[in-house]
Amino acid sequence: MTSPGTTPEPTLDLLARPSGGFAMVAMDQRESLRQMYAAATGERVGDEVLTSFKLAVAREVGPYGSGFLIDQDYGFEQVAAEGVVPGGLIVAVDSLRQDPDGPVEDTGIDERVDLAAARAAGAVAAKLLLIWRDDEERERRLETAAEFVRRCAAAGLLSVLEGVAKPAAGETGFDGPAAIREAARELAGLRPSLYKAQVPLGGAAPEEKLLEECALLDEVIPVPWVVLSQGVERDDFPASVRAACRAGASGMLAGRAIWSDVVGEPDLAAQLRARSVPRLRSLAAIVDEYARPWNAR
Repeated sequence: MTSPGTTPEPTLDLLARPSGGFAMVAMDQRESLRQMYAAATGERVGDEVLTSFKLAVAREVGPYGSGFLIDQDYGFEQVAAEGVVPGGLIVAVDSLRQDPDGPVEDTGIDERVDLAAARAAGAVAAKLLLIWRDDEERERRLETAAEFVRRCAAAGLLSVLEGVAKPAAGETGFDGPAAIREAARELAGLRPSLYKAQVPLGGAAPEEKLLEECALLDEVIPVPWVVLSQGVERDDFPASVRAACRAGASGMLAGRAIWSDVVGEPDLAAQLRARSVPRLRSLAAIVDEYARPWNAR
């Protein structure tokens, strides 16, 4: 019970559909979005283009998601102020370490993000991406993740912890599915509100094989979990979501699978309505049919 004068702890209902599953949109890509623009248009765009794209996705696609994830540098404040996202607003708190035009190699907590201020602005959750490797930095990364979960709880925010498993420097014979499971066992064991996992095998397998791998993943995750779409071909993602949900996942928090093919389009809003919104609605229908409700965990 909540004592008089205290604020009740948030629950995942703030990010969920009526079914108890999650169909959330990720729009926190930063340099990777700039790279996508370069690939689509042949030009390296400025920050204002990234922000404009993110705001368009929030306005056109955000209303159909149960949650919306965005970063502080490119649009969080505007999205919060406009109130265009009826689902739960999630602020990214990861600082991304990467070479220009390269992949994210490591992450930390962005100390510039004020969680209390984000909550006051309308955020209900924060998200941390953590690159997981079996190397000498493993314990340090685990401590970072634990600190993130503690800070979110202290700020009255839900914590969404995303583990992305990568091989250690010089590692040979990297077993992707096994590494995804080990990352999930270790990070989800910190009890974030929600764990965000990679799709095993990059989704490039028959659905029954994906179901097998996702069932093994489900066994090691003690909290509600969702899948991300990075590394999965857009056309493979619906089957990946269905397999994960059949195995025990509660849905998805995805970006590229929803909007990647409209990057660089001249009539962005129209293309988001024509392509991205139907995709999200179709994914939400899969979630409603197959996902394990978060509170059944």
